Amino acid sequence: MYIDLLNPFWWLATAIICYKAFALADAAFRRDDAYRAADKKTKTFWVVVLALALGADLLFGANPVTGLLTLVGLVAAIVYMVDVRPAIKLLTDGRGRGGRSNQGPYGPW
Repeated sequence: MYIDLLNPFWWLATAIICYKAFALADAAFRRDDAYRAADKKTKTFWVVVLALALGADLLFGANPVTGLLTLVGLVAAIVYMVDVRPAIKLLTDGRGRGGRSNQGPYGPW
Protein backbone atom coordinates (compact mmCIF):
# COMPACT_ATOMS: atom_id res chain seq x y z
CA MET A 1 0.00 0.00 0.00
CA TYR A 2 2.80 2.44 0.85
CA ILE A 3 4.43 1.78 -2.50
CA ASP A 4 1.14 2.55 -4.28
CA LEU A 5 1.00 5.99 -2.69
CA LEU A 6 4.31 6.87 -4.30
CA ASN A 7 3.22 5.74 -7.75
CA PRO A 8 1.89 8.65 -9.85
CA PHE A 9 -0.09 6.25 -12.06
CA TRP A 10 -1.99 5.07 -8.97
CA TRP A 11 -2.94 8.68 -8.26
CA LEU A 12 -3.97 9.20 -11.88
CA ALA A 13 -6.11 6.05 -11.87
CA THR A 14 -7.74 7.13 -8.60
CA ALA A 15 -8.48 10.58 -10.03
CA ILE A 16 -10.04 9.03 -13.14
CA ILE A 17 -12.27 6.76 -11.06
CA CYS A 18 -13.37 9.68 -8.87
CA TYR A 19 -14.10 11.82 -11.94
CA LYS A 20 -16.22 9.07 -13.46
CA ALA A 21 -18.05 8.50 -10.18
CA PHE A 22 -18.86 12.21 -9.93
CA ALA A 23 -20.11 12.30 -13.53
CA LEU A 24 -22.29 9.23 -12.91
CA ALA A 25 -23.75 10.68 -9.71
CA ASP A 26 -24.43 13.99 -11.42
CA ALA A 27 -26.15 12.29 -14.35
CA ALA A 28 -28.25 10.14 -12.05
CA PHE A 29 -29.55 13.06 -9.99
CA ARG A 30 -30.51 15.35 -12.89
CA ARG A 31 -34.11 15.50 -14.08
CA ASP A 32 -35.06 13.30 -17.03
CA ASP A 33 -36.96 15.99 -18.92
CA ALA A 34 -34.00 18.38 -18.73
CA TYR A 35 -32.01 16.11 -21.07
CA ARG A 36 -34.74 16.31 -23.71
CA ALA A 37 -35.18 20.06 -23.21
CA ALA A 38 -31.44 20.57 -23.73
CA ASP A 39 -31.65 18.44 -26.91
CA LYS A 40 -29.18 15.87 -25.57
CA LYS A 41 -29.30 12.08 -25.33
CA THR A 42 -31.65 10.68 -22.70
CA LYS A 43 -30.86 10.36 -19.03
CA THR A 44 -30.95 6.57 -19.30
CA PHE A 45 -28.33 6.65 -22.06
CA TRP A 46 -25.90 8.77 -20.04
CA VAL A 47 -26.40 6.85 -16.81
CA VAL A 48 -25.82 3.52 -18.57
CA VAL A 49 -22.73 4.76 -20.46
CA LEU A 50 -21.18 6.31 -17.36
CA ALA A 51 -22.06 3.30 -15.19
CA LEU A 52 -20.41 0.96 -17.70
CA ALA A 53 -17.34 3.19 -17.81
CA LEU A 54 -17.03 3.25 -14.03
CA GLY A 55 -17.89 -0.43 -13.69
CA ALA A 56 -15.20 -1.45 -16.18
CA ASP A 57 -12.61 0.50 -14.20
CA LEU A 58 -13.70 -1.00 -10.91
CA LEU A 59 -13.86 -4.52 -12.34
CA PHE A 60 -10.73 -4.57 -14.49
CA GLY A 61 -8.74 -1.80 -12.85
CA ALA A 62 -8.14 1.66 -14.21
CA ASN A 63 -5.04 1.72 -16.37
CA PRO A 64 -4.61 5.28 -17.64
CA VAL A 65 -1.68 4.46 -19.91
CA THR A 66 -2.68 1.40 -21.93
CA GLY A 67 -6.24 0.69 -20.84
CA LEU A 68 -8.48 1.28 -23.83
CA LEU A 69 -11.67 0.86 -21.77
CA THR A 70 -10.37 3.36 -19.24
CA LEU A 71 -9.64 5.95 -21.91
CA VAL A 72 -12.95 5.44 -23.76
CA GLY A 73 -14.85 5.77 -20.50
CA LEU A 74 -12.87 8.86 -19.60
CA VAL A 75 -13.79 10.43 -22.93
CA ALA A 76 -17.47 9.67 -22.27
CA ALA A 77 -17.25 11.27 -18.82
CA ILE A 78 -15.49 14.33 -20.23
CA VAL A 79 -18.14 14.72 -22.95
CA TYR A 80 -20.85 14.54 -20.31
CA MET A 81 -19.15 17.05 -18.02
CA VAL A 82 -18.19 19.53 -20.76
CA ASP A 83 -21.20 19.35 -23.08
CA VAL A 84 -24.25 17.81 -21.43
CA ARG A 85 -23.94 18.99 -17.83
CA PRO A 86 -23.64 22.74 -18.61
CA ALA A 87 -26.65 22.58 -20.96
CA ILE A 88 -28.78 20.86 -18.34
CA LYS A 89 -27.51 23.11 -15.58
CA LEU A 90 -28.44 26.18 -17.62
CA LEU A 91 -32.00 24.93 -18.01
CA THR A 92 -32.45 23.87 -14.40
CA ASP A 93 -30.79 26.96 -12.91
CA GLY A 94 -27.94 24.86 -11.60
CA ARG A 95 -29.97 23.09 -8.94
CA GLY A 96 -31.23 20.10 -10.89
CA ARG A 97 -34.77 20.64 -9.68
CA GLY A 98 -36.01 23.01 -12.33
CA GLY A 99 -36.05 26.75 -12.64
CA ARG A 100 -36.24 27.81 -8.99
CA SER A 101 -34.17 30.78 -8.00
CA ASN A 102 -34.18 33.43 -5.33
CA GLN A 103 -36.93 35.36 -7.11
CA GLY A 104 -39.91 36.47 -5.09
CA PRO A 105 -43.18 37.83 -6.47
CA TYR A 106 -41.68 41.35 -6.59
CA GLY A 107 -38.13 40.55 -7.61
CA PRO A 108 -35.04 39.06 -6.02
CA TRP A 109 -34.83 38.56 -2.28
